[in-house]
Amino acid sequence: SFAPFNVSSHKHFILDGFNELGALRPFLFIPFFTIFIISLSANSGLLYIVISERSLHSPMYILIAGMAFVDLSLPLFFVPNMLLSFLFDWRGISLIGCLVQMHFIHFFGTFQSTLLVWMALDRYFAICTPLYYHEHMSLPTFLKFIIPLVLRNFLMITLIVSLAGKLSFCASNVINHCFCEHMALVELACGSITFNNLVGLISVFLILVFDFLFTITSYIVIFSSMLRSGLSGAKALHTCITHIVVITVSLIIVLTAFLSFRIRNDFPAAIRVFFSTMYPLFPSCFNPIIYGIRTTEIRQHIWGILMCCCFVKTIPHSQETKLKRMVHLN
Repeated sequence: SFAPFNVSSHKHFILDGFNELGALRPFLFIPFFTIFIISLSANSGLLYIVISERSLHSPMYILIAGMAFVDLSLPLFFVPNMLLSFLFDWRGISLIGCLVQMHFIHFFGTFQSTLLVWMALDRYFAICTPLYYHEHMSLPTFLKFIIPLVLRNFLMITLIVSLAGKLSFCASNVINHCFCEHMALVELACGSITFNNLVGLISVFLILVFDFLFTITSYIVIFSSMLRSGLSGAKALHTCITHIVVITVSLIIVLTAFLSFRIRNDFPAAIRVFFSTMYPLFPSCFNPIIYGIRTTEIRQHIWGILMCCCFVKTIPHSQETKLKRMVHLN
């Protein structure tokens, strides 16, 4: 679509998310800063443990490290800018900056579900074809499952961002969001956005819904295989159910956020922005707990590190006590 004659397209925008809160808006800094710090600390700690412990350099833990890297990186693309906006009312962003931010947020965000697909494949190979597990999970073989999904994510996100960049924004330059979410920007265009809307919905179903259905199907096959073979799989069942709960909650949040911009509804603007902000932040906070602390081997290493730190701190005190006792006896 093109701007009307003699009307220029906006190249600078104002991120106006949660503006309805008025004087209460700066207080949003506290909960979002807390979530941000928890996400950074938990994911960087999980990433450090997997990288530093050689015993965790197996496919499943490498995938968990990949999840931690995505969850560590994703908030960095928008939360610092959002926090500065809350504190100092810095809301401006250029069109190029907006499109770049949009690409990184949506591209990295796709891997929160795609990594669950790869984890489901890992569990399938480990439980259903244990004799061929190392063959299937060798890097050359597993790349056949990695490369197509990476290309899918990159091409779909690049397509929707490119289409958004070709629009003319001559009506308004105020984005009712805290970061450059796709539809929050596109709905400001002064021409038809039907094609952008359609491609956005297709990308949601080709990526998020497909990943969800594939993960669910994989776990159904795993359960069926375990029942037929009579295996006791309480641990595997617990892991699979946890994965399903996480991806289900994430999918509900994402679909609510995406569809609230596309379907006429009575959602308050602040609620729409809240859901759109939480779909990248929610997994970033809870994935380290689900895939880190609740994983036995990683939890053991966490406790080992904590015990070592406590032991190192108590050594000087114990040595001092021992010396005092020896002096007293003498």
